[in-house]
Amino acid sequence: MLRILVFVLFVLKTQIAFAEGYDVFGVGIYDIKFDGSSSDNATDLRYERRFNYTLFDIGPAEDNFFYLKPFAGIELTSDNAYYFISGIYLEDNLGELASGDENNWHITPSFGLGYYDDGDGKKLGNKIEFRTGLEFSYQLKNRDRIGVSISHISNANIGDKNPGVEIISLSYQKPF
Repeated sequence: MLRILVFVLFVLKTQIAFAEGYDVFGVGIYDIKFDGSSSDNATDLRYERRFNYTLFDIGPAEDNFFYLKPFAGIELTSDNAYYFISGIYLEDNLGELASGDENNWHITPSFGLGYYDDGDGKKLGNKIEFRTGLEFSYQLKNRDRIGVSISHISNANIGDKNPGVEIISLSYQKPF
């Protein structure tokens, strides 16, 4: 628990270094299955700090979709599992992407790597796990956002087994 507290304090202190971004608070269903197979469902709680700081610009100068930005976070489940994660994300306005006219809808794909402890929950086969995600969010008048996301956590076959999990979440995002 001390590690979690130290991590959260570290993330909150980074606000001094980075002037903009979003704090993302999410709640969802952990280990959801779309094929009807057996699952170890649990409640998933997520906190991320997304920094509006470009690490790499790999795209054309006129399109900001390829600005890779950092994030850090933690996920906890009702089965006492926890996952410390850090990674990169991209963000684009869906209206601008589709028609060139900006609107309130945003798309945010992400990729991260982190430390996973399964607690009493599903055994994912390794302490090092990867997460890929895709989120759609709507920006409110006060710049807050509400969103829905789907993500996948697995160890990319670097562990003894690799069952993986899918997570569907609702999020509330607050700019800082």
